[in-house]
Amino acid sequence: EAGILAKSYIDQGRLIPDDIMTQLMLNELKGLDRYHWLLDGFPRTVVQAEALDKEWQIDTVIDLDVPFETIKCRLTARWIHPASGRVYNLEFSPPKVQGIDDITGEPLVQRDDDKPETVTKRLQAYDAQTKPVLEYYR
Repeated sequence: EAGILAKSYIDQGRLIPDDIMTQLMLNELKGLDRYHWLLDGFPRTVVQAEALDKEWQIDTVIDLDVPFETIKCRLTARWIHPASGRVYNLEFSPPKVQGIDDITGEPLVQRDDDKPETVTKRLQAYDAQTKPVLEYYR
């Protein structure tokens, strides 16, 4: 149920609210308590970081400083074959025929969250909400 709700935010180009995201992540991490793990994209807000810290001891934080324009170019160049999940990138792994899956010959689609306007919104939200997390962990 929380996953379906989360998808509705993603499809609109919005970040998932803290309470939903935290619930999803902490539930997943409970089953991994005897393993080492690496999180990518969580926590994205100070509220999420505080909730994570109540449950787990975080020993390393890595910040990859990639220019937004690079991220935008990579994401907006991504196209998928929905039935198989195959991913193509128009810049470095394009299909043999533009817009067509190499194996089935079926059309490729661009996910809603990879469209330029959606990516721009997501990056702006990231900038406003996630930079304070870096300061929190410093």
